[in-house]
Amino acid sequence: MYRILEARNLAGNIYEMVVEAPFVSRRCLPGQFIIAKLDEEAERIPLTICDYDREKGTITIVFQPVGVSTHKYVSLHEGDSFEDFVGPLGVPSDLCTEPLEEVKKKKILFVAGGVGTAPVYPQAKWLHEHGIECDVIIGAKSKDFVILEDEMSKVANVFVTTDDGSYGRSGMVTKCIEDLIAEGHEYDHCVAIGPMIMMKFCCLTTKKYGIPTIVSMNPIMVDGTGMCGACRLIVGDEIKFACVDGPEFDGHKVDFDAAMKRATLYKTDEGRAMLKYQEGETHHGGCGQCGGDK
Repeated sequence: MYRILEARNLAGNIYEMVVEAPFVSRRCLPGQFIIAKLDEEAERIPLTICDYDREKGTITIVFQPVGVSTHKYVSLHEGDSFEDFVGPLGVPSDLCTEPLEEVKKKKILFVAGGVGTAPVYPQAKWLHEHGIECDVIIGAKSKDFVILEDEMSKVANVFVTTDDGSYGRSGMVTKCIEDLIAEGHEYDHCVAIGPMIMMKFCCLTTKKYGIPTIVSMNPIMVDGTGMCGACRLIVGDEIKFACVDGPEFDGHKVDFDAAMKRATLYKTDEGRAMLKYQEGETHHGGCGQCGGDK
């Protein structure tokens, strides 16, 4: 069992938990995710690692209740437990695996939309711990939905923007990108994490300025091991799966329109059957161990 040490509401319908998981915390890196399962009958939920403490043996997760299982998470308190808490899964962020001297040469911008602020935080924190400065745009619908601003401000230069102008700058994150560039900020690397539609338009914006951009396709994962085929996407001329090949990819190569259309189809039994028929052998990703590639 994996004990919940802290549970709190961050903002609106966004929640944070600190979970005792020493094995995961010893091995994880920014960009990776875990799969949580509340009990024997519950579904498996992939969640990006928001933070970790190797000494205390803890993992911090942030989530929005969407389905039945995540709605049940809201009722959990300090002292409750998850039956399963598996990880770390996925490929770590390139920023944490590239030669440090090369990363130090980059002028890095993070664009975080809504709950996407959570997976941005460990990357910005990792850079700060290694003496690398970065800028972070936190985007939200309104002031009430801004999360982790204080934590992020300790490790990065933060620019908050709200759709309704109720806090920080006014407008979408794409406007904030263009405003910062117009103000003289220079970037040669961008990481955008948030809703797919936000990441799509971030990539269209950064492409205009020739800024290489990485996106996290964590939002489309379901099974998390390549067996279900939910996170199949087209990256350039290749078929990839967010859970086993990512979750981070070159945003300028991701076919967001196909991914968003596919995510809608995947919600129904009929849609899943059609996708399986259309995609044939490429419907499943497979991890090489679970049988999803057979």
